[in-house]
Amino acid sequence: MGASTNKPDQHLRYETQYKLDGPDGVKALLADYTTLRQRRFLGDMAACDILIDLDRAIELASLTGKQYEALRLVYFEDFTQVEAGKQLGVAQKNVSEAVDRAVCSIADIYYYWASHGEGYGITKGAV
Repeated sequence: MGASTNKPDQHLRYETQYKLDGPDGVKALLADYTTLRQRRFLGDMAACDILIDLDRAIELASLTGKQYEALRLVYFEDFTQVEAGKQLGVAQKNVSEAVDRAVCSIADIYYYWASHGEGYGITKGAV
């Protein structure tokens, strides 16, 4: 996964910046989603790779509908958790829990890829 860029240093920079085999790294990647989408149009092929991998990881994570919608609203649509809760008809706490579960499931996919030599390294202490 993710190693198709013609500038390996860019991909390594993202792999180092986003420790994707754990929830904190996935949250950091999701927080930068809009920026990475913009970087694609500036010729950053590593940004393209990491976004393709993110889409695939989300697909493989088997998120529930509520988890996916909470993730989409908070990270892709830039809603606050309170606004997302209103949109979904649930409390902010429920949005937070859905996002946390979704992020953990996505991190599990990255961890699987890393442990099977598919383009991501395992960070020390990752679960």
